[in-house]
Amino acid sequence: MEQLSQFAPFILMFVVIYFFMIRPQQKRAKQEKEFEGSLKVGDRIITKSGLHGKVAELADTTVVVETMAGKLKMERSAISMEMSASLAKK
Repeated sequence: MEQLSQFAPFILMFVVIYFFMIRPQQKRAKQEKEFEGSLKVGDRIITKSGLHGKVAELADTTVVVETMAGKLKMERSAISMEMSASLAKK
């Protein structure tokens, strides 16, 4: 019983860290993966670096984005979920 009471603060710390840090990060990663999978040709997007464009072509892991300067090929993970969602609301 005494050994359990020694480890109780560590167990409590792990539980708190899990629910406030690890779990939300896993949930966010899942949402990003779903967003990347739901992209379709014609969607207006913003990349994480701030480039605005429209999806022209899709491949498994890459996307071709049409911008005012021309077409750019980039990874799907380079597209910002939050900024693209705010663009879609406008």
